[in-house]
Amino acid sequence: MIAKWFKTGSPWIWLNAAAVSACLIMIIGVLGLILVRGIGHFWPTEVVRFSYQEEGGQAKTIFGEIIDSSDTPAAIAKMSGFKMADDEDVLLQYQIKTGNRDVTGADFRWLQARNIQQQSLPEDIMVIERREWGNFYGQLVAVKENGAMIASGGQAWPVAQTKIDEALSIYGEINHLEKKEVGAINYRLEQLRLKQKSLELKNKLDETAKSVIEAEKTQLKKDYEQYQTQLRALYQKIRGGSLVAKTDGAAEIEIPLAKVVRIYQPNKMNLFEKMGHYGKKFAEFLAEDPREANTEGGIFPAIFGTIMMVLIMSVIVTPFGVIAAVYLREYAQQGFTTRLIRIAVNNLAGVPSVVYGVFGLGFFVYILGGHIDRLFYPESAPAPVFGTPGLLWASITLALLTLPVVIVATEEGLSRIPKSIREGSLALGATKFETLWNTVLPMASPAIMTGLILAVARAAGEVAPLMLVGVVKLAPTLPLDGNVPFIHLDRKFMHLGFHIYDVGFQSPNVEAARPLVYATALLLVLVIIGLNLTAIVIRNNLREKYRALEG
Repeated sequence: MIAKWFKTGSPWIWLNAAAVSACLIMIIGVLGLILVRGIGHFWPTEVVRFSYQEEGGQAKTIFGEIIDSSDTPAAIAKMSGFKMADDEDVLLQYQIKTGNRDVTGADFRWLQARNIQQQSLPEDIMVIERREWGNFYGQLVAVKENGAMIASGGQAWPVAQTKIDEALSIYGEINHLEKKEVGAINYRLEQLRLKQKSLELKNKLDETAKSVIEAEKTQLKKDYEQYQTQLRALYQKIRGGSLVAKTDGAAEIEIPLAKVVRIYQPNKMNLFEKMGHYGKKFAEFLAEDPREANTEGGIFPAIFGTIMMVLIMSVIVTPFGVIAAVYLREYAQQGFTTRLIRIAVNNLAGVPSVVYGVFGLGFFVYILGGHIDRLFYPESAPAPVFGTPGLLWASITLALLTLPVVIVATEEGLSRIPKSIREGSLALGATKFETLWNTVLPMASPAIMTGLILAVARAAGEVAPLMLVGVVKLAPTLPLDGNVPFIHLDRKFMHLGFHIYDVGFQSPNVEAARPLVYATALLLVLVIIGLNLTAIVIRNNLREKYRALEG
């Protein structure tokens, strides 16, 4: 009976269904973990005041957020050096984010539950998000301006909020002037320097050209000095204010307003205030630049770099993949050579991605980029333009990596088109190229989009090759800006996948960065899903459009 049952093939169907179900459960589990940890990162957590007494020490006050807990069996705790009473079966510990790294030297500590005498949620405890040194937990004492106290006690909080809003506005002006106006002037001055050097190399730098360049430089330097005067005034204005705060150890410290991003009292916030805070933090995460070694702030440059690289890669890989597939299916004589090429294409799909990165670095960057610099950018020597990793080489490398996927998918689509359609087009007087261009390729477009979807899904998540051909930890400028030629394919860029690796494994403060890893991973998944959904919608529309012809 069992042998007969195996011959029916039913066991293999059930085994296949079980394997698919197990994979689906694991995928849902991973996505669920990322979703829960990633979404919860921006919610304002209550700050607890602990009355804590260590063994043989005096009781002291500790402020912090409860991040995690740990249950350690008594036997293991004793082996680790903890003293356990005979009636204790488990050592319960809480991981507390205490912040105040500039005061205590650490962001986190573990508290033993048995040594906690009391814990409460005072409403006056505040959290200060800073541009440096992470969060500060304490109580607001006073607000100062130019060394003089302007508010204290109950009046300090509203005055502090007002001063912080003013400081953020000034900081926004400074950021705009430095990145947009001064950045554009520096870029233009560099272009003038390169232009002058280029004319010198060509022996065309006459007095007329030199006077024109000098006139432009003089005007740019004049504009630069005006912006520098404005910046000095703004910096002077923002440096005057500070907050006086008391730590859990009762010490008072001054925190300059220039280093404050926001302050809030989580224990005092109601549900709607917490939701508003959550929205602001999430918007900051999407739209701002990173800070604190990428462990705080936003990840907009990484989002922008990922999407731009994928779009450029798609523009490169699609025509090459389609042309290769059309040649193999429609023009090449089917034989040993063609079969060998198909085997090679299929094998390329299994090559480790880091190998493509090494090839891209050696061929595209050093050889091709070096030759481009010598031919078209000799004035930039010895500084490389395209002879160094950048957005263009990263996109081409990933296009090469995903090329087999597009070729195979396009070939499958071409093979499904009935031969009668080709013959009907040829019988009506169309040439082979016209038949291919006007009939065959439009009908195969859903399959081409399928290949592109698979290529995008793989390319958006790749990290290993990008580490060699263009991605960096922090890019000071985006590849797209207002300076001619607007799209700078030679620039390095940030990437969500590499950002996750950098924050999760290269961060100087891994514990503080862990929630951001989940949030960034969730965003990377959403970006890939968004790109894929866009391609799927286009593919389905094309499929519906040509369904009648296929019938």
